[in-house]
Amino acid sequence: MRLSAPIYQLKRRAKLLARDKKIALHEALDRIAREEGFAGWSLLSSQLAMNSPSKAVLSRLAHGDLLLLGARPGHGKTLLGLQLLLDAVREGRKAVFFTLEYTEQETRQRIQSLDGNAHGLGDNLEIATSDGICADYIIDHLSGSPRGTVVVIDYLQILDQQRSKPALSDQLLALRSFARHHGFVLGFISQIDRSFDPASKPLPDIQDVRLPNPVDLGFFTKACFLHNGEVRLQDVA
Repeated sequence: MRLSAPIYQLKRRAKLLARDKKIALHEALDRIAREEGFAGWSLLSSQLAMNSPSKAVLSRLAHGDLLLLGARPGHGKTLLGLQLLLDAVREGRKAVFFTLEYTEQETRQRIQSLDGNAHGLGDNLEIATSDGICADYIIDHLSGSPRGTVVVIDYLQILDQQRSKPALSDQLLALRSFARHHGFVLGFISQIDRSFDPASKPLPDIQDVRLPNPVDLGFFTKACFLHNGEVRLQDVA
């Protein structure tokens, strides 16, 4: 399924249309969907869910994997992370979102916007929003969780922003050991450096990850990069 623009851009276009034409958002969404060749937004959403890259990503993640999920702002890395968690919930797995960026209400709104056909699946997605989020906090919070639990952490570059927290490299070392021992999948949303130039390559890669402090990216087993609706998952050598 190929859309004229990433789904988040289509939703933004619908909001602008609703405002400019003074119509209900659902009507604007349906108009945008018809422009994309669908009878309505609900059909577009259901087809998108069937072809979601998050399902392909989740199917390639093994217990103990550490996933780096990177993109420039506005290219859907957080939404893909949340969709990954919703897919885990569908499989009957525990799913947890740790965020230092959003409130729980903001996160719930994003989840609701992702999949109108989720039928309450988002209610089974656990959200932690404490300012104290770091490796020790995550390990303590996940204590007793079953093997196969899927976790997304938002985001990598601010885990050690507070000076009272351990260095990021130390946190990643602890989380890698924890994930392997307990059979969890840990995904880390990551910033991409502004020097990334889509004119020279269509997608960022491991060399474009923004690292304000030195970190061995070899801690990660897989990396997923996004740009302009394109998604690529790769093993980290």
